Amino acid sequence: MDKAAIKQKLQEILGLTVEHSNVVVVGLGKTGFSVARFLFDNGFKFAVVDNRLKPPFMDELLNKIPDIPVVTGAFEASAFSKSTHLIVSPGLSLDEKVIQQAVIRGAVILSDIDLFACTVNQPVIAVTGSNGKSTVTVLLGEMAKAAGKKTAIGGNLGTPALELVKEKIELYVLELSSFQLERTSALKAVAATVLNVTPDHMDRHAGINEYAELKKRVFNGTGVMVLNADDAIVMSMQDMARETVTFSIDKEADYHVEWFQGVEYLLHGERQLLPVTALALQGRHNIANAMAALALGHAVKLQEHIMCATLRSFPGLEHRMQRVAEINGVIWVNDSKATNVGASIAALQGYQHRVVLIAGGDAKGADMRGLAEVVKNNVKAIILMGTDANLIDRSLKGAVPVRKADTIEQAVTIAATLAVVGESVLLSPACASIDQYENYQERGEKFSAAVRKLAA
Repeated sequence: MDKAAIKQKLQEILGLTVEHSNVVVVGLGKTGFSVARFLFDNGFKFAVVDNRLKPPFMDELLNKIPDIPVVTGAFEASAFSKSTHLIVSPGLSLDEKVIQQAVIRGAVILSDIDLFACTVNQPVIAVTGSNGKSTVTVLLGEMAKAAGKKTAIGGNLGTPALELVKEKIELYVLELSSFQLERTSALKAVAATVLNVTPDHMDRHAGINEYAELKKRVFNGTGVMVLNADDAIVMSMQDMARETVTFSIDKEADYHVEWFQGVEYLLHGERQLLPVTALALQGRHNIANAMAALALGHAVKLQEHIMCATLRSFPGLEHRMQRVAEINGVIWVNDSKATNVGASIAALQGYQHRVVLIAGGDAKGADMRGLAEVVKNNVKAIILMGTDANLIDRSLKGAVPVRKADTIEQAVTIAATLAVVGESVLLSPACASIDQYENYQERGEKFSAAVRKLAA
């Protein structure tokens, strides 16, 4: 799409014009920097504000766009006073006082996803959910690439959406968080899914109902709705006037599982697609992720045999049920991406034997009591670390033996004394990492490094 057409869509859909809009980009992380470049390339007047003294992309911004006003440090109302539009990075709460004051004055909140939606004509598939969205996004992208489509993958995962835009792309697959959806209205995906809804980010959302309503925004438009039939909250989002495809591990659905002569298969309707044991992905929850990807791929007419071939080879993502090593008959698994209770429950339910669990970190205001039942049934002992270790300990009410660790390295050392042949040690924290680590990736890498050191 040429710049004139983009500007016309920005005006028609978002009310953004080069002549009359004053945009404030709030937050200068990866997303904010991508927005700044987009606005500059399209001739818009804008300023950048960040409540950090030295935002991570400050040097890049000053090198590429040296004349743009930049205000750092504590938010000041004066930086927002003339704004017509605020493009607020997902990491920042819309409850910030200066943002609320600007909205009351008439400023419109947008997101990078809104700008992206006004920039592309090609089909977009949108993936959200409390758990599994990164796996489904990348898996679907790999299916599309294997089918010969020039595919771009990103959004909340990896590359910001605006940096994905290229002329030759035929399909975009975006992972979207609740924070992105909270400030997005323009995206109309050809197919979208909410994989599941379990409590997450309760420190930023008023409760599970508000969180679910934000997730539901992924279905804006008239595209195909892909719904998890095993999740009552997700199924309540169904619009009977829309084309809907369902998937389920436990019941009849468009994509489901059934046993035939002692072998469990993935089915589409009544057709067997492939045995569950043929999936390269590990864990029961990943069977649901596989079916979600098949349903989304079906919506854009990807060949089924190619999608199934991808399922046979796709090993999953780092820090998501990633097998690190087997040491003296004990399997060590890195699931550092499990940053909420629902993700850890799903990981534990995939085991047929009891595991030694390493958990803890920043619970983000979540109720940790949901862990108790699955821990009682599936966990031999739990090693807790991080700022909310004691909160989790109290929530478990003595369901299993508990040990405490100050670092991930110490947790690995303790776990090695507890696990025996035929068992697994699972890092699945049920919490964010920001109390001790830069992100879940760093936490997972330090776990894997400690395990490899143990193996050596």
